[in-house]
Amino acid sequence: MHALLQPWSESFMQLALLELAFLGVVGAIVGCWILFYELAYSAESLAHALLPGLVAAALLGLPLLAGGATGVAAAAVGIAFVRRIPALGGDSSVAVVVTSLFGLGVLLALTQATPPGLDGLLFGDLLGVTRGDVIASGLLAAFAAGGLAILHRPLILVGFDRTTARAFGARPALVDLALLGLIALAIVIGVRALGNLLVLALLVGPAATARLFVRRMSTLMALAVAFAVAAAVGGLYLSYYASIAAGAAVAIVMVGTYLVALVFRTRAAGESA
Repeated sequence: MHALLQPWSESFMQLALLELAFLGVVGAIVGCWILFYELAYSAESLAHALLPGLVAAALLGLPLLAGGATGVAAAAVGIAFVRRIPALGGDSSVAVVVTSLFGLGVLLALTQATPPGLDGLLFGDLLGVTRGDVIASGLLAAFAAGGLAILHRPLILVGFDRTTARAFGARPALVDLALLGLIALAIVIGVRALGNLLVLALLVGPAATARLFVRRMSTLMALAVAFAVAAAVGGLYLSYYASIAAGAAVAIVMVGTYLVALVFRTRAAGESA
């Protein structure tokens, strides 16, 4: 019992768990829609699109998190509109927008005026989150949860049949833009803790693992949240006792959970056949 309870006596572990809980709940639910709309590549690209916003905020002396939010929001809008160009496919549109923004970020980062500290949002600092960070994440998570509740029906309608969705009052273009905005918001919630290189682990990982077992959306979301929270707890235990980076530990546990679930599901399918 001492080994189980000891990590949670530390305030930094408690804050890290709260931060991951907010990201896990929102990220897992958003991840279900990412898989449903086949937007995994777009979500990964949005995470990388944080760079120009981060660098610009650093140069202007603004909060880096605000800069990252601006950058990822700009990328979400750009992807949503460029995807509608008939001559470009979905992946090509994403590549055009993200590589342009990433190139701009690299140009800004190469200037001598760029201060240190960008690595904190690129790679995350889970055990360094503050109470202010947790409060900000909680507010963003509450806002995202409200958006998910409001958009649930339109997301279902557009996801199942875009051509007839208008007849039921849903507008596909606005729904696409709103979903990308929610993905961007989830990334912003997690970037302080996991960085833009690892945040996708708690966005796509839990939903992908849950989809191995269930298909019904409500059940999928509940199971994805459970996997996300379990990976957060397991990752923090691994980080505490193995003395490795907390963000990387959470990602390792999430990927390991998916692989174990995949093996189990494959064996179960083979036995039933």
